[in-house]
Amino acid sequence: MRALSLTAVIAAAVLSTGLAYAATMAPQPAKPVTPQVYSGRWYEIARIPNQMQRDCEGATSEFRNFADGQFRVVQTCHKGSPTGPAQTFNANGRILPASNNAKLRMSFFGGVVSQEYWILDRADDNAWAIMATPGGNYVWLLSRRPVMDAATRARIVARISALGFNTDRLQYPQQAG
Repeated sequence: MRALSLTAVIAAAVLSTGLAYAATMAPQPAKPVTPQVYSGRWYEIARIPNQMQRDCEGATSEFRNFADGQFRVVQTCHKGSPTGPAQTFNANGRILPASNNAKLRMSFFGGVVSQEYWILDRADDNAWAIMATPGGNYVWLLSRRPVMDAATRARIVARISALGFNTDRLQYPQQAG
């Protein structure tokens, strides 16, 4: 039974991360990314739904130990509400060569699942970032603060739309704070 549940988790992770690429690819990153992006906490403001984040509120990604293009990430999801039970996923990441620090690969479940992510755009002060899978299946709006003012969020959602994503599909998870 335990092996079956682990297999189900891995299968869900593979399906949710967009390893089956969409017919259209995500656009290339708009600008170089500073290494500071790979440090500290990011709050999820919006996302295209995926299996791993079903019923996920208060989602954060904590980037740690950046050195020589490698880092660790602890992703936390609170089930049902921003203060609900926490579910965490640990990942190892690395910046991909010749990408201006804008493309990364993260490995989950001890390297069993690996997915590439691209930072398509970001604020000049790194206050927010748009991250997507290269297949164009999934996109996330991340912020350094748990709440984003409505005007800024609307402007960035318009940018996500201009990048070719269907913003009607975006979910806006609640954040504590």
